[in-house]
This record gives sequence, structure tokens and C-alpha cells, in this order.
Amino acid sequence: MKPIEKKATKSIYPPDVASKLDEIRDNFTFLTLEVSGQVQATFDLLNEPGDRIFSRICSRDDYIDNLKSTVENSCFSRIHGTDSLTKEEINTIRSIHIICVNLERIADFCVNIARQIEYLSSSAFIHRFDYRSMIQEIQRNISRIMPAFDERSLSAALDICRSEFILDTLYKTEFVRIMNELDSGKSSRDLVTTLFIFRYLERIGDSLLNIGEALLFLVLGEKIKINQFDALQQTLSASGYDGTLSEIDFKSIWGSRSGCRISLVAQKNQSQDKYQGIFKEGNPEKIQKEKASLERWETVYPGLTPRIFGYHEGLDTASLLVEFLPGCTLDEVIMTASEDIIQNAMFLAEDVMIDIWEHTRIQEPAPITYIQQLISRMLYSQRLHPGLLRCGKQLGTVEIPSTEELIRKCAVVETGIQTPFTVLCHGDFNANNLVYDHASQRIHYIDVYRSHQDDYVMDAAVFLVSNFRMPVFETVLRDRLNDVIYAFMTRVKAFATAHGDTTFNARMALALSRNFYTSIRFEHHYDFAREMALRSYYLMEKIIQHPSADWNTFSFSEDILFY
Repeated sequence: MKPIEKKATKSIYPPDVASKLDEIRDNFTFLTLEVSGQVQATFDLLNEPGDRIFSRICSRDDYIDNLKSTVENSCFSRIHGTDSLTKEEINTIRSIHIICVNLERIADFCVNIARQIEYLSSSAFIHRFDYRSMIQEIQRNISRIMPAFDERSLSAALDICRSEFILDTLYKTEFVRIMNELDSGKSSRDLVTTLFIFRYLERIGDSLLNIGEALLFLVLGEKIKINQFDALQQTLSASGYDGTLSEIDFKSIWGSRSGCRISLVAQKNQSQDKYQGIFKEGNPEKIQKEKASLERWETVYPGLTPRIFGYHEGLDTASLLVEFLPGCTLDEVIMTASEDIIQNAMFLAEDVMIDIWEHTRIQEPAPITYIQQLISRMLYSQRLHPGLLRCGKQLGTVEIPSTEELIRKCAVVETGIQTPFTVLCHGDFNANNLVYDHASQRIHYIDVYRSHQDDYVMDAAVFLVSNFRMPVFETVLRDRLNDVIYAFMTRVKAFATAHGDTTFNARMALALSRNFYTSIRFEHHYDFAREMALRSYYLMEKIIQHPSADWNTFSFSEDILFY
């Protein structure tokens, strides 16, 4: 093979670091050139089929597979070797690996296209359709890969990503033409074969998208999809930001169970308040609900929730840029702070909560749905811990109901119990959704998309179980959690007594049984999950054994709240 003429590119790494990546980069370059050659050969074969070109495509496929394996082995051995690597070096190696896997996939699609051509009754048949535009788009973007990699070019990475949309559009045009001709009943074999060929070309676009997103990862230092990047750009624009994304620090912090991406964003090179915003992108329904809830909370309790900086709604996703709140989540405070700070944080959190309940209270009875919520989430708990699903048993004259029977009977009981009033609830009142700012002595609520008017017991039970289910078993830390649970429960009971809430204990038992049982779907530790399931069963058994007409005398042992 003719030696590659390397351009004199200035490495972003020191000489000793750059030398470590030379071998990987060289084989990466060879692979890119080989795949580019395969695409060109496929184009030539479609234009003028021949055994020589077909044989060359098939024979080079093994060489490409070997090159990809060589790069892959080098990437893994470098990452897992003895040399210490910087985050930037690791990101570079990860990016190369992702790109090479997708380059090899493109080469496989070329072989698949070549093998389809023999099924055409006439090699000229496919010339009636515009495969040329698709292959030219593919060639153009493969040629951008190495310059985008060497120059860390954001614009080139974006162009490669967006080629997938162009190829999809071109494919759709030809797909419609082929389907229309199939309706005529003529040349159906040739039309189906042609459709397969175009489908492989369209799938190359998917691989180019993966390559472009790997380059975005290389440039930004964080994994981000093109639709998320576009959403971030649009949302920043809506917030009034007029700079470029190259001036933005972008740091992924977590992904929620609902699939939303959550990241920290800020302008670079700021000595203070580095991270200024939280960017959320994902399911439009959730993002829209969160926006509406944030706006509602701002009117009810100004300053409690983050301010909205920007909002953007796309075709399939929505995105939100909100204020980054200083401080720590309450669970972090409980686990790491001193006793006096914990007590202060809890005092503030309880005061704010009670104040909200007082000012949003609507004195009208309302139904409760704790067991219905349990039923809707039960499948997820059973998938992780099927052994915790109890079968019905009998010990002498004592009957032990099955899990399903317990839940069914409690669901019936629940229909006869109402909350005497409702309040504005957070909706997901876990300890990690409350932020404590020690400097300003303030409590903030985050992740409020489930907020609505409901039974205050709902939020209280969620908070109690969110502390219980922390997988912490050291005596000192567990005592902290137990103290927090005890003080919180005492405050909530005082609120119930002050408002003459006679069914508080019954509703709390149902709410706790719901939260204990549904929490096992997050706990892989079987023994701890079993502890929560047993507590749920205890509460449900107490409920079904109590006379339904006398809920003001119902009680349960609060020891179940402590571990």
C-alpha cells in the first residue's frame, strides 16, 4: 500500500503524550482511507458493474476488519495499560474507537450493496434512481473525519452529524418513487433489490451520525447527541446568550430515570460561579410540565425553585435552561455535614414545607391513590426481585395473604378513605430534590415536574422512605438517618394534629407501604430490598385487619421507619 503523506498538524498534546497516540492515530488514518476507497469502489460498481471491482470490495473487507481490530486492541491496551492517561487522552482514545467501529460498519454496508447488484436483471436498472447524490454525500463526510479530528473542529463534527438528515431525506425521496412503481406490479424483483441498496446507503448515514457525535465528544469533552446539541444551542439563544458554544463549558452531571439529559453549562474562564445554569433536555411532556410547575411555584413561593433562563421546544424533545442553585442536596448534608448543620438544614426544610402546606391548603376532601400508584409500578419491582413476590400461605388457622391479595384488599380499603384537605405538593419529595444553601440559609426545591395539589402525606411519606432506603449501614450514619426520620415524622404528626386530621395514620400507612414496596426496584441488595418489602407487607396487613369504619383509631408501629 502506498505510504500516507501526513500533513504537519500541530498536536494539542505534549511530545511525550502525542507519541503514545501515534500508533493508534496511524491505523485510524489507514482505516479512514480504506473505507473511503470502499465507498468509491461501491460507487464505481453501481455505475459500471464488473467482477474485478466486486472482488476488490470483498477482498478489502477482511483488511478493514483487521485494521479495526488492531485499532480496537490498541485503544483498550492503552486505556488499561500501566501508563497514566489524562481525561483528554482517554476521551481521544474513546472517540477513535467509536469512529473506527462505525467506519468498519460502513465498509460492511458497501459489501452488502455490492452483493445486491447481482440480483438486478439489468445493471442499468438502478441508474433510474439517484444513488449518486447519496454516495457523494457519504464521500464528502468521510473526507471530513480526519481534518475534524486533528483540528478539533466543532463545525466539521456538526456537518458530519447532519449528513444523516440529508441522507434520510434523499432516501425518502427514492423510497417513495420505488413504492409507487411497486404498485404497478412491474419489475418488482429489481425494485425490491434497489430498495435494499438504498436502505444500506441510508444506514451508512446512521454510522456517520455516530462518528459525528464521537467527534463532538472529542471537542466538548462530554457525550452529547446532535439533537441535544441543537436543543442546547436553541435554549441558550432563547435565554439571551449571544456567544458561541465554543465559549461554553458543558458538563454532564446525571441522567434521570425518565431519560432526560441533565447538564451544567456556563461561560468558560470565570473565576466565580463557574456553573451558572442547569440544562435539561428530553421528553417534551416532562419538560413542559417542569416549566409549568416552576412558573407556578414562583407565584406561590418566590425564590423556592430555580429561575427559568430559556426554553425550547423541538419536534420530539424539549429543553429547559434554569438557574443553577448553590448549595448541597439534603441527602448530601445528612451524610457529610456536622450535627449542627444537619439540624439547621432540617429545621429550615421543615419550616418551608409547613409554610407551603399552610398557605396552599384547600379545605376540601379528596381521594387518595397510593395503592393505585403501587400497582402501576409493581411490575418494575417484581422484575428486579421476583423472589419478594409473596404467595398465599396458611399456618394452622392463620392465613397469610399473598402480595397480590394484600394489594387488592388495600385498593378496596383506599377507596373509602379521603384526605380532609389538599396542599401544593412537590410530587417527588426525595431528600435529593431539596437543596440547602448554608451561606444564604435557604432551602430550594428542584425537579418539580410532578408538582400538583394533593395529600400532604404523599410528600411526607416519600421523604421518609427516601432517607430509609439510603444504602448506608454504618452505625453512625444510620443513626443520623434515624434521627432525621424521627424529627421529620414528629413535625408532620404535629401538623396533622393541629388540623384535626383523624385519618392521618391510615393514609400514612398506605403511602409508606406504597413507597417501601416501589423502592425495591432501585435496590440491588436483596436483603435490604427484602427489609423494605416486609415493612410494606406489615403496613398493608395492619390496614386490612382494621375496622373500616373507625380510621381515627388506626395506628402502626413507627419502628418500621428505622433501620
